[in-house]
Amino acid sequence: MKKLMAWLAAGALVMAAPAAAHAQQAVTIGGVEATRVVIAPPASELARIIKAGLSTAYYGSGKGSVAYQEAQKLYYFYGARHFEPLWLVEGAGGKADFSASAKKIITVFQNAEREGLRPSDYLTPDLDIKAAAGDPQRLSAVETAFSAAALRYAQHAYGGRIDPRAVSSLLDIAPRRLDPTETLLKLAASETPDQILLELAPKHREFAQLKTALARFYDGMVEEQISIPDGQLLKPGMSDDRVPLLRARLQLPAGPEGDLTYDEALVEAVTAFQESLGLQADGVTGPATVAALNGGTATTKEDIIANMERWRWMPEDLGNFHVFVNIPEFRLAIQKNGQETYTTRVVVGTPKNQTPVFSDNIRHIVVNPYWNVPPSIANNEIAPRLAANPYYLADQNMELLHDGRVIDVWQVNWAAVEPGRFPFRIRQRPGVGNALGSVKFLFPNSHDVYLHDTPSKALFQRSFRAYSHGCVRVQNPMEFADALLANEPGLTAASLEAMYGPSERWVNLKTHVPVHLAYFTLRVDEDGTIRSYGDVYGHNKRLIALLNQ
Repeated sequence: MKKLMAWLAAGALVMAAPAAAHAQQAVTIGGVEATRVVIAPPASELARIIKAGLSTAYYGSGKGSVAYQEAQKLYYFYGARHFEPLWLVEGAGGKADFSASAKKIITVFQNAEREGLRPSDYLTPDLDIKAAAGDPQRLSAVETAFSAAALRYAQHAYGGRIDPRAVSSLLDIAPRRLDPTETLLKLAASETPDQILLELAPKHREFAQLKTALARFYDGMVEEQISIPDGQLLKPGMSDDRVPLLRARLQLPAGPEGDLTYDEALVEAVTAFQESLGLQADGVTGPATVAALNGGTATTKEDIIANMERWRWMPEDLGNFHVFVNIPEFRLAIQKNGQETYTTRVVVGTPKNQTPVFSDNIRHIVVNPYWNVPPSIANNEIAPRLAANPYYLADQNMELLHDGRVIDVWQVNWAAVEPGRFPFRIRQRPGVGNALGSVKFLFPNSHDVYLHDTPSKALFQRSFRAYSHGCVRVQNPMEFADALLANEPGLTAASLEAMYGPSERWVNLKTHVPVHLAYFTLRVDEDGTIRSYGDVYGHNKRLIALLNQ
């Protein structure tokens, strides 16, 4: 054991001043730049044990698996520093112990739930240093397991626990990744590694406020709240088992015993509540109103944690001037230097034709746009109608294209066109009734979605607004254009309106504007008020299930 402790002490010296070594070095061979993996030979018995353990884990894992990737990163990292330990030192009575820095990190692990994370993901059984006492092989496993746990926490705090694409393929968000070597070196060299880990959390205001709300659960400051179950649309005069809960939630006197009538007093209270949130104030209790009633203090701990996770998926910098579309809220906002300067209602994709979640940049505005019909709509909706009625395209102001050329529908042998294999493109000409209205705002992407005007204005008056084929329809497109063009000298909504006519006109923005199509079922006002919105696509439910696995 004395020999082991000597090597542990040597490892402690390495930790105090770690070599800035990297397992991968850029080299030039025959004029070609390449990457060389540097594995330094172990210089101590403990280092040899650490190398053997890491090698077994590295080569014994399935190539490409998460375990393989984690083992590879650790093998490269320790290989660059002669496999010497970072976290183990000689403690009282000559027994192995965690270093002061390691103990600070352990405190962070213990408090992980307050960050919306899970302590058990980091405080794993293989960190039991007492059980490993006197066993060099097990001590080396504790050392490498601690590094793995520290990296795991850092990655979770920075980029989230769940890969967004595991929730849905339409969450087109690549997980944000930390450099493992740089992260471990930074933690080992710091006297305050706990602060380094805590500072990896998102800096967004709403994340911090959700974290504060989460703390109230763990501090026992949140009492059991009234939650309204989903159910049928409630209109005046109807009877429903949820009526007593609605009365209690809206602080109305209880009605006569056994009376489940959705009466005038309850309608008035619901209408006032809807007006306060900008919902359609019709006194009818539908999905959007139920979701809002279940917001604020009725928000669950699981909902808070899921929305904190989504903030970890967002870009660190949203842009000083950006557009933010929150799909469950059916709302678009422009923010400048953290302040909302414009907002309007939007219509998003149906649950069947969901609006994808991703970030990009608005680069172009198109006035009098053609609507290039997506292949799925052309195949599944228009082709059957066209085969039955060749006049259908003319009635819809549409035209048929093949190899980029407009062709006459009467020249096509529709009997020879196989169902589901429509070989043509369809587009709708600019003009009254065009599905995109008078203007669209483009951020080229693989999903072929964008923001646009629409002739179907009545849908904006509804509280639930998921009716499009995936694109985002804007209620007041020219007001939005005026706000969007704040950084474009000489270009305004009026100058766009002057382009109205029969021909498509493109305007290229000099300043590209970041746009974020996001999915948050909870939003937090400046004063800390939490507002809840319906899980229109089920992403929130799926994420909570994954977080609880």
